Amino acid sequence: MKLAIVGQQDFGKAVLEAFLARGDDVAGVFCAPEKEGARPDPLKVAAQERSVRVFQFASLKSDEARAALRSLDVDLGVMAYVLQFAPQDFVTIPRLGTIQYHPSLLPKHRGPSSINWPIIRGATRTGLTIFRPTDGLDEGPVILQKEAAIGPDDTLGSVYFERLFPLGVAAMLEAADLVVAGRHTETVQDESQASYEGWCRAAEAKVYWHDHVDHVYDVIRGCNPAPGAWTTLAGRKIQIFDARKHPVRTFGAVRGKPGEISAIGEQSLRVTAHGGQIEVFKLKAEDGKKMSAAEFARGAGIDVGTLLGS
Repeated sequence: MKLAIVGQQDFGKAVLEAFLARGDDVAGVFCAPEKEGARPDPLKVAAQERSVRVFQFASLKSDEARAALRSLDVDLGVMAYVLQFAPQDFVTIPRLGTIQYHPSLLPKHRGPSSINWPIIRGATRTGLTIFRPTDGLDEGPVILQKEAAIGPDDTLGSVYFERLFPLGVAAMLEAADLVVAGRHTETVQDESQASYEGWCRAAEAKVYWHDHVDHVYDVIRGCNPAPGAWTTLAGRKIQIFDARKHPVRTFGAVRGKPGEISAIGEQSLRVTAHGGQIEVFKLKAEDGKKMSAAEFARGAGIDVGTLLGS
């Protein structure tokens, strides 16, 4: 098939490489312009290395973007991790239209941080959707979906890189084949089941030690590695990454007040929350680098009894 890929970053690159590896004709790649001083987008670099034409428009709503896509005369558009808005008069230019990847089981978790939120909310299942883009955010008809498990200790990183990333690349190929062969179905999303969440950023990643230990742990793992859950120590911001939950089952077994460091070991430290403790292995001060929690405690002169979140 002859296609155009619209995307960014490593996922866009992987989708490009997967189509090229099986002999498809990628006539062009559209990716957002890099910010000043930023590294070249991996999708852009991969396309240039393979002599695929690259287009970078500040907006896909422009006449120039539409003209560029028309000039390629492609069968199908493939949107692989796209943060730019792609209007209908752009996505309908390919002969068979366009398909788009979204890392959730639509209509659940529409929006830009759709991998973070299921983990933060303690869900045990997530997945991905290939759908037809419309002018509504993640609202178009569904072509196919794939489910993926969220384990009790999974993080944003493990769910994405071990499951949703490779599953998503394969699903894009599968969906493209179905559309080109005319064997696909398009299922309208059930609006009564829809949910939307905005970005998971610093404000959403703050740890509240007075919450239950289950929720504290879900926030930490749902923000690992980005944006990084955080707390404060004497007014300084500290990001928490690798951690483990230690719930307690008996009355009186929780040691310390919420946010209090109750133990410091060789590689980790423990912080009290309601219903248990969080064992922190990796953290990062706002002006430093990731390090073991115990190393940080020694360097910062932290003792058992120190209170976080103050």
